Parts: sequence; structure tokens; C-alpha cells
Amino acid sequence: MLQQTQVKTVLPYFNKFTKKFPSLESLSKSSEKQILKMWEGLGYYRRARNLYACSKKIIVQYKGKLPKTLNEIKKLPGIGDYTGNALLGMVYDQPRIALDGNVKRVFARNLNKKEINIDFNKLIVSNSKTLFNTNRNADFVEALMEFGALICKPKNPKCFVCCLNKTCKYLRSSKKIRTSNKKMIRNKNYDIFCFVNKKNKQIALTKKNNLGFLKNFNLPMIKESNDNNIKSWKLLSNYRNSISNLKININLYYKFSNKIPVKYNWYSLENNKEFIPSFTKRIFKQVSTLF
Repeated sequence: MLQQTQVKTVLPYFNKFTKKFPSLESLSKSSEKQILKMWEGLGYYRRARNLYACSKKIIVQYKGKLPKTLNEIKKLPGIGDYTGNALLGMVYDQPRIALDGNVKRVFARNLNKKEINIDFNKLIVSNSKTLFNTNRNADFVEALMEFGALICKPKNPKCFVCCLNKTCKYLRSSKKIRTSNKKMIRNKNYDIFCFVNKKNKQIALTKKNNLGFLKNFNLPMIKESNDNNIKSWKLLSNYRNSISNLKININLYYKFSNKIPVKYNWYSLENNKEFIPSFTKRIFKQVSTLF
């Protein structure tokens, strides 16, 4: 849940999720639909799918035990070097470093070098028997991540209360490196076309949109905007939406209809039992003003 999402956002979801699924076994016996519903509003839904697939694989293939090697643990859905190292360190107390943005920034600042100029693999190997091998490896993995998030922050680092300020080259240098990398913001214009059944208060959705974002989710027809005149469709509203570093300008169109194209299905605007991404919920809210 914490991948690309802040702790304050995650906490209520985490508490609710672990209450519903208190063990790996209970998670594996659930369904993807249930898990997505619990995840609703948190975004990056691939994480939820991977978590579910992971739980099933660990229960069936590994008898409920997490693998103990990086090569083996990376065979689990959605787990790469970062997550694998974090798990091996925290679960099995192995001498590991989980290299996320926070941890890389700590080392970059301490050396006063740009991250791109640091060979982190070489750094880890050369220090594996000293700095990265303690009596509390699990705590060390966690501490490095927390240190980067709370002390060695991207902006306004707390240098004068930092326990590393005596050796930190960033603090002592008159030519401090820049460590904050701005995300490249992309802007896109989309037209969304909603078939609406006015009598039954339904909207037609499909999974057949060829989109990079929200792939494989039920959505109305969505196309990149162009200068062509849109005939037979009525403009309902224009609004903006954001998905990660994608800023979307949306023209929302509608058409009352009792018939819909093949591979579309009717969905009730008043039914909230099914999992619905926040992006789609906002469309529902706009279309609901028609009734």
C-alpha cells in the first residue's frame, strides 16, 4: 500500500484491510473482487491484484512461508529488488538494504553526490559486512527508510538534529547537490462518451478502451480528444482529473439510449456493491445530475 502512497493516506485502508484479512490464509481464500473493493479509492490497483496473487502462491507453493532468498522471493507477483530486500530484512533479519527514493537520497546527501553518479550495488557490496550487517538488521532496513522520510527529507532536511551531521558532506559543502527530482507532468485531453439509460438510471461500461491508465477496468468509451466535430453527443461537463503524474482534461459527453454496442454492459449508477475506481466514480457523479 505504501508504494507511491503516503502513510497518512494508507493508514485507514491498512487498518480496515488487516481487520478484514488478519492472515495470509484468509487473504488467499478471498476473491480479487473483494480485495479490489477494499482497495477502492487507494489507486494503483495492480498492487491489490499482485497482493492477492502473492498470497495464493505463498499458501499453495510455499506452504504459507515466505521464501528466504532474493531470487526465489522475486518470483512472487509484484515483488522486485526493493520489496524483496525489504521483506528479507524485516521478516528474516537478513543484512539487506531496500533502495527506495528516501534511502538513495540519504546516501546521495551524505556523499554529496548526485544519485545518478552513485553505484548503489557497489556501495552495498563494499559495506555488506560492516555498515549493513548489524545485530538489528530488520530495524536497520526500516530505520533507513524512516530516516529519509522524516529527517533527510526531500525539502528542508533537518540537518541540525541529524545524527549524521558530523560526517555529512552535503551539510558541510558550500556546493550542495540537488536531490529533489521533479516529476515530469504529462497533460492529456480526453473525450468520454456515456451511453445512459434514463429510465433505469444506468450507464454503459466496457473494458475495451485502449488506455495505458486504468487498464482492464470498466469505463465508458474514452478517446483522446481531436478537432473533429462530435455529432449526436451532448456535452455534460468539462473537468480535470489526475492519475499520478498524468493531468487529464476531460470533456464528458452523454447520449440517452436503450441500446449499447457489443462488449458493453449496463451498470447501475446507484449500485455501490461492485468495485468502482475513483476515476469512474467521478464520472458516475457527473452523470447522476441528469436524473
